[in-house]
Amino acid sequence: MKIHVYNDPGHGWGAVKRTLLESLGIADQVSSYSYQRGKTVYLEEDCDLSLLIRAFKERGITPEWIDHHTDRRSPIRSYDRYQYN
Repeated sequence: MKIHVYNDPGHGWGAVKRTLLESLGIADQVSSYSYQRGKTVYLEEDCDLSLLIRAFKERGITPEWIDHHTDRRSPIRSYDRYQYN
């Protein structure tokens, strides 16, 4: 499994499909500090991405992390805040 991690000078987010969060049983634990666009959730690096990592470890999943960095403000910051429905 590949997880794309996007970083700008101030923060970072791991991009995952909302269905993955639901299948791991953690969709209701993600904070509003994360963002969403379409079916993709961008988990903020401090708490929510750690939540995903713990869920992976509990299930013996070792993802491949693919880093992306920009020196500018990430467009992720303008996406909708995550909401669990």
